Parts: sequence; C-alpha cells; structure tokens
Amino acid sequence: MSSQASANPANQRWTKLGRVPIEADASRWLDDYAAVPFLDHIEGDRYWLYFSARDQQNRSHTRRAVIDLRDPLRPLTPEAGSVVGPSRPGFFDADGAMGSDLVHIDGRAHLFYIGWNLGADVPFRNAIGIAVEGSDGTFERLGAGPVLDRSTMDPCFVASNCVLPDGDGYRMWYLSCFDWTEDAAGWSHRYHIKEARSDDGRSWTPCDRVAIDFAHPGEYAISVPRVHRRGDGLEMWYSFRAGPRGATYRVGYATAPDGISWTRRDELVDLDVSATGWDSDMVCYPYVLRHDGRTFMLYNGNGYGRTGVGLAELAQG
Repeated sequence: MSSQASANPANQRWTKLGRVPIEADASRWLDDYAAVPFLDHIEGDRYWLYFSARDQQNRSHTRRAVIDLRDPLRPLTPEAGSVVGPSRPGFFDADGAMGSDLVHIDGRAHLFYIGWNLGADVPFRNAIGIAVEGSDGTFERLGAGPVLDRSTMDPCFVASNCVLPDGDGYRMWYLSCFDWTEDAAGWSHRYHIKEARSDDGRSWTPCDRVAIDFAHPGEYAISVPRVHRRGDGLEMWYSFRAGPRGATYRVGYATAPDGISWTRRDELVDLDVSATGWDSDMVCYPYVLRHDGRTFMLYNGNGYGRTGVGLAELAQG
C-alpha cells in the first residue's frame, strides 16, 4: 500500500473523475453500499477493489471486484458472496466484518477487518481481526478472536486500521475510541488515531501514543488512516469531523518527517463536497494509490459509503 512521494508536501488539487459503478444484488445486498474502499494489486492495471457492503439485516460484509485502472469507471461485478462476513453470536465480529486494509505477509494476503458487535448500553463496539487468503483464493479467519481490541490504552474500542511494513516488522495506525457521551439526542463517541507495532504482522502491541489528535475542542472523530512513505518520513490521509452531532466528514492530511511526530496539514487537500449529488454532504474514507505515474484517490460520499465509491485524481505539477 505504500509508495514513494515528494519530500515537500504541496497543495493537492484533486479532480473528481466520477463514481465507480458497482453492480448490486438487490435480493441480498443494500443497493449501492460500498464503504471503506481499498485496493490490492493483481497484475498490470488490474486490482482487487475491496469494500464493505450491507446485507438486509444491515450487517457489514467485506466484498471485492476487479477494477482496471485503464478504464476505472466501467461497471464492476463483485464476486458472489463475501470475502469475510459476520461470524457466530457471542464473537467480536458477530454483527459485521468490515474490511480495512490488506497486506502481504510471508507471501500470503492478510485482510485486516473491523469486527462489529451491537451494544446493550452504547450502540456498538469494534475490534480488529485478520483473515488470511488460502491457496484457493478464499479467506479464513486467523482465529476466532481479534488481534487488537480495547485495553487500558484504548478503553472503548479500536477500528479502521492501515498497516505498513517497516524494516523487519510492521506498523499499524488505527482508530482509538476513548469516550462515549450521552445527551438528549443519544450517544456520541470520541476517537483519534493511534499506532501499534508488530514483529510478524499478526501479534500487535499498542504504543500508547496519539498520532493524529484533534485540531480544536470542537473536533470529535478522526478515522480511516492511510499511511504512505514520503521521502525519509511518512504521510497520511484520513477523515475528520467537527461541530454538532451529525457533522459530516472531510478528508485530512498529515506528515511526519521522523515517522513519529505528525503535523496536520488539512488545508493542503483540495477535495470538497459537490454542489449536488451523491457526495454533496460528505467526502470520507480516502484511499490513495500511485499507479503508472498517476495518483488516484478512492473515497466515499454521503452516508458513510451508502452512496458508493468515488474516484479522484491528483493534478500533476
């Protein structure tokens, strides 16, 4: 998922190319829902596009379709069924399995996903699991439990991660929820981005260090980090929102020349909501890919992915 970038960040002029048409099976899946998109290279210009769909019980399933970047707005037909779906009652992913990132470890694809549990007090709880691709192309859970869950450092839940190979090990950036509050309108959460480390990509230790924190007291949610190498340091795209309950996401950006201390540069991202249409309310969950001299961004629009996946391209120069 990583690639070399310019050492000096500049204004990012993103041009929206359109919405990626993903065919839906209305008998099983909620129309158009395709949240948290990300890619895995197959060969040449062809990639697997992974995304999270919802079934008629509103549970998340990870699905995928082949996208060709020579013609990325051609209608896509997803594989039948789920790459990974909800498990059995009582387990951390019983109410949904939402793909978050994919990394090849020891020659095998490891799909990181967000397990969902509906809550009895607060609305839900998340944890992070792994499913590993077998020789037949299907994915099996690494185990019945999560590889990263709430702890003394992440007291409420963890979710929406990305993973970057780093020397002999791996680094993960993930959403860390540290508070729930209730008012007359219901429950709201507060979360930011933290980091974990691993020697093998499977066993993870949180660093207890906030990577991307709130820019001001009105902010309350930062999610779906996407980290790339930038010169000798790192860069990250993510989603953030601020304001009253129901405020909508925008895309943010940060850099860390030392790979650790992050500086938010949200003002560099020139990608906003459209005047009308499917992404007129929010832009969120960015995934950035550099391919054949071009830089693309997949993103979601209104409804946190309910209206599908958009594609934008970064202007050169």
